[in-house]
Amino acid sequence: MNIPNRITLSRILLIPIFILLLTIPIDWGSWDMGTTSLPIVHFVAALLFILASGTDWLDGYYARKYNLVTNLGKFLDPMADKLLVTAAFVLLIELGLAPAWLVIIILSREFAVTGLRLVAAGEGIVLAAGNMGKWKTAFQLIAIIVLLLHNFPFSYLGWPVGSVLLYIALILTVVSGVDYFIKNWHVMKESK
Repeated sequence: MNIPNRITLSRILLIPIFILLLTIPIDWGSWDMGTTSLPIVHFVAALLFILASGTDWLDGYYARKYNLVTNLGKFLDPMADKLLVTAAFVLLIELGLAPAWLVIIILSREFAVTGLRLVAAGEGIVLAAGNMGKWKTAFQLIAIIVLLLHNFPFSYLGWPVGSVLLYIALILTVVSGVDYFIKNWHVMKESK
């Protein structure tokens, strides 16, 4: 197993730790921040999420730079991304930091696009992510981080920045999903 795939695997292995941090009743105290309070365990989970998200960029950069792109990496990398983001969104619902309906729409789009990619792969076609999809991912990750941090550092101003970022992520998710299906619908029409 090459280094980029090991980095990707490390991201997958961080997910259960992330989940445990946010589901096991751990009381490490909290910090008062303006109009809200940030549990230290949420802060630690946010740092772990940032680390795991950063490995996504790192494994891709390393694989491209040193020509270490493999079929295993093409499978593991998007799977690791989906697992991490799905875990984070479900936990945000559990923590009361994100509305379930919004998360359902975001995750439905992710599964639908993954399904389309699987159909394409069965036909020997690779469907790359577009720029809008990359923006969608960036806003999803940033929204998750800000929500886990209970809007820090904006909490001192009383601004619901995490929620605003989440709604922007929702809009980008829906628009990029529709765009993705329009551009790649030929795969479904031509599949056997």
